[in-house]
Amino acid sequence: MSAPRIEDLLRECAPQVLGALVRRYGRFDACEDAVQEALLAAATQWPSDGVPANPRGWLVTVASRRLVDQVRSDEARRRREETVAVQDVPGEPPPDEDDTLTLLFLCCHPDLSPASQVALTLRAVGGLTTAEIARAFLVPEATMAQRISRAKQRIKATGFSPPPEGEWSGRLRAVLHVLYLIFNEGYTATSGAELERADLTAEAIRLTRAVHALLPSEGEVAGLLALMLLTDARRPARTDPGGNLVPLAEQDRGRWNASSIAEGVALVTASLAHSELGVYQLQAAIAAVHAEAPSIVDTDWPQIAVLYRILDRVAPNPMVTLNRAVAVAMVEGPRAGLALLDTLDGRLPEHHRLDATRAHLLEMAGETEEAKRYYEKAAKGTASLPERRYLEGKRRGLG
Repeated sequence: MSAPRIEDLLRECAPQVLGALVRRYGRFDACEDAVQEALLAAATQWPSDGVPANPRGWLVTVASRRLVDQVRSDEARRRREETVAVQDVPGEPPPDEDDTLTLLFLCCHPDLSPASQVALTLRAVGGLTTAEIARAFLVPEATMAQRISRAKQRIKATGFSPPPEGEWSGRLRAVLHVLYLIFNEGYTATSGAELERADLTAEAIRLTRAVHALLPSEGEVAGLLALMLLTDARRPARTDPGGNLVPLAEQDRGRWNASSIAEGVALVTASLAHSELGVYQLQAAIAAVHAEAPSIVDTDWPQIAVLYRILDRVAPNPMVTLNRAVAVAMVEGPRAGLALLDTLDGRLPEHHRLDATRAHLLEMAGETEEAKRYYEKAAKGTASLPERRYLEGKRRGLG
């Protein structure tokens, strides 16, 4: 097996191995260190020795031995040594047991802030290093290390078990929200020189696939995966060779990823037919309408406007209303869209996307001077350099 394929296999196994150890020993920090050592050993040995018949079992065995050795060498933990060392080092784990979902539930514990949930999920389940996570969110590595450490301390006393039945749906919503946040930060970075972080979008899709494999009948899991695939399908056309943002209306749709679109459409179609309607399914349905349209002019804007109206009723949110305003403008004219934006002035104060959308609709309405003013305001309000260049370019284009 080639080195890249071994790396992919290790990334897939890592959360399962960590979950198995934490379930058995209950010590998150120590288990994570042991798993990292086992992964390093595998990355060193497997290319030359070959991949074992049961890679996950091999990693669990090696990590368990490292954990026992660690406990035995730590004088301050003698009392714990007795508990851990007397347990047999496990051989191959039960083949049908996968602790990835339980580990996600643990990382998305309701006692943690959303920022901590995201960081801990990327570290423990995604396998990203603290430095990689810090770079993704443009904070110092020491700051991110402290955030992750505090998160681990908060969940230390919770134990490792699935949430009680009454908390299942709420905890799953938290997991999906964290994956959604990771994807969005990757697809349009909130700040920095690059428009997107492809590593984060890929990780969000990979983890959502894992949850979908474990919970194939959950409509919102399928909806979120479909939304990610349909959105990410546009990525090859979102920037020009110079890294400048290309808006949806100007993208070369021939560059969109056809296989991702086909998979996403199939997922959302099946989930809408067999599951209770949910927020991610509605967003995926909107993305599917865009994906199947041959051009911006041929897009079924009335259908999109209806879907946004339903979404705004099911899950009222300023950003939903913002996007709905664009769809309404395409159906009823820019004045109708601007009227809807006026309802957001107290809900999205000083948000650059509200200013950018208002500028766009003002331009559609022929109010050039007002459009220029809002393009300038939006450009000053964003920390994303590609977005700023795009908005400044729009302002210059109006004279």
